[in-house]
Amino acid sequence: MNASQKDIEIAGNLREVIHRLVKVLRRQTHNEEMLSLTERSTLGLLSKHGRLLPTELAQMEKVTTQSMSQVIAHLFEIAFIHKTPSENDKRKMYLSLTAAGKTYIERLRQEKQEWLARALHEKVTPQEKEVLSEAMTILARLIDD
Repeated sequence: MNASQKDIEIAGNLREVIHRLVKVLRRQTHNEEMLSLTERSTLGLLSKHGRLLPTELAQMEKVTTQSMSQVIAHLFEIAFIHKTPSENDKRKMYLSLTAAGKTYIERLRQEKQEWLARALHEKVTPQEKEVLSEAMTILARLIDD
């Protein structure tokens, strides 16, 4: 079955609105550390997964291992990540967040969530909040494997 014209229209509008929302949320966070988007995303992945190999991070971020090496070097330099040798293969280094890295990620998440909660409170009616809540179930279904 092919997507209908209506499906294509909704998909385009949804993509655009989500893209704009993500950009606004990024602007709402303080980035005194001047971390790049890839550096922040890498910290987020480590927060989600606990520990990862540099090659896994590079694959998830869709960057070269050389680019990821630069990201890792900077995050290590500012003490946001730990490097722990693999117990099975000493050539492999697992990366994880330090306490400072965890604090940074949590601060960014909190700032985004507070901004979004304020925006919902100020701009969205209770009925619209119900619609958004129902829409999140649908959106989750789109992205779940």
